Amino acid sequence: MKKYILFLFLISISAYSQGNKFTGTWSSENCKDCSKKYILTMNIAQSNSKIFGTAEIVSEDKELSSGVMEVSGYVHGMGEKAEIKLKTKNGLSTNAVLITNEDSIQFNKRMGADLVPSEVILTKLYD
Repeated sequence: MKKYILFLFLISISAYSQGNKFTGTWSSENCKDCSKKYILTMNIAQSNSKIFGTAEIVSEDKELSSGVMEVSGYVHGMGEKAEIKLKTKNGLSTNAVLITNEDSIQFNKRMGADLVPSEVILTKLYD
């Protein structure tokens, strides 16, 4: 009986660790409380504790549009918080923290260039 319980426990740990909560296409397009001056869209993939992908800010104002940015980073232990770095083709970069919450991500800029908004809520568009 003890072996059976240990086996179930190990399966539950491995199943929890395989949940890639950050993978998908995320956007501020459907955010109700966000400024509509810009739309931040992120296409990211999570592989274990690493994050890779692209991000873009689209706006009618050319100063707010960023072009395609490279996203790289890592996920913290329990998988609900990630630290990412966004980098443009020009070499400008900024750091941000992502906190997942069911079908949304809270995006908080930490430091770096003013490429992205300081705080925004992203909702999942696609897997």
